[in-house]
Amino acid sequence: MKVEPARALVGHAVVPGDKSISHRAVLLAAVGEGETEIAGFGRSGDTESTLRAVRALGAEVEEPDVDVVRVRGRGLRGLVPPSEPIDAGNAGTLMRLLAGLLAGQGGRFELAGDQSLSRRPMERVAAPLRELGARVETTDGHAPIVVEGGKLRGITYELPVASAQVKSAVLLAGLYAKGRTTVVEPAPTRDHTELLLQHAGVDVERKGPAVSVTGVERIELDRVDVPGDFSSAAPLIVAATLLPGSELYLHGVGINPTRTGLLDVLERMRARVTLFNKRKLGAEPVADIEVRSASLVATYVAPTEVPRMVDELPLVALLAGLARGETVIGGVQELRVKETDRVETVKDVLKPLGIRVSAGEDELRVVGVPTRPKGGGSADSQGDHRIAMLGAVAGLVSREGVRLEGAEAAAVSFPGFFELLDSVSKR
Repeated sequence: MKVEPARALVGHAVVPGDKSISHRAVLLAAVGEGETEIAGFGRSGDTESTLRAVRALGAEVEEPDVDVVRVRGRGLRGLVPPSEPIDAGNAGTLMRLLAGLLAGQGGRFELAGDQSLSRRPMERVAAPLRELGARVETTDGHAPIVVEGGKLRGITYELPVASAQVKSAVLLAGLYAKGRTTVVEPAPTRDHTELLLQHAGVDVERKGPAVSVTGVERIELDRVDVPGDFSSAAPLIVAATLLPGSELYLHGVGINPTRTGLLDVLERMRARVTLFNKRKLGAEPVADIEVRSASLVATYVAPTEVPRMVDELPLVALLAGLARGETVIGGVQELRVKETDRVETVKDVLKPLGIRVSAGEDELRVVGVPTRPKGGGSADSQGDHRIAMLGAVAGLVSREGVRLEGAEAAAVSFPGFFELLDSVSKR
């Protein structure tokens, strides 16, 4: 599809429910007692995979509305091994977190995924689950994964790489373990699992970089209200910042501080982003966001900031391309093991626009020019939803637009992305 240039982004918008929270709420509801209603459910290709997975494991799922899901759980140890492998699709969050839950079940479970997911590293989650006492087999370090639960014992596990998915998998397995299970993080990562566990009645303790749970006999979620997904809001925030004359309002967006590193970077770059009507939705902080266009300056993104904005780093590279000066983004190694090697795909999208971007071993460097890039040519998402959205925003802010290949990949996390973008674009 051809993404035409926009003059500005103007108006009001609501983004889908948070994908990370939606995954976690469904998985915990499946091993909970009674029925859980999830309102504001972030429907996407990835979360549809989670619904199919818990159905395959024996949980009952009703979908009375597009953003409402009801799950009747089977109890903490009640999941049933299906006759076929569980298909996680493209959802790395599902595969890794579900492996943690299955480590405490009886039986043998196989988890498979699509071609993209099957390239992503899975030993990072298998290793701590083995330490807990589960039998976990990977395929040369990747999916398919086979999990056989066992008698688990609490461990203290120091994450070699900051990862909310691995942290969550270990904590979920810790629900079944004798004693206390502790995860020590090298840098803070999103804490949605911990907040939902507390909501379900689990004693979660955080001391500095360490978070701990103790084994339980049951959990119970009643209702979960899901805020708007900050990662889905991010492309709109970036586009409105870069397009002169923009005035955009996004409503009901989750602003959990473990997710909003992009806002810190925007502030340093002198963007004009304002949070107002701050409130709580369940345990999660929420706000409305006002974005106005601004002239940007370069910045430095430290490796310790990356876990709080890992999904938004491709967009930061685009921001840097239109800022004054050279921006350095450190700690990008984790981008190389996402749906694509996002260091290379970001370069592939931005270079044809005329943006000067280069990559070192663990950093991206972008030399910005504070004017709209020429554009023209094409960009290929290579099946990566974050790169599809990057290409769309790049087309909007360029002078000649971009022909975007693989635009449909955006639906993995944000169905209706292009329609919403078009509704607030002024041409």
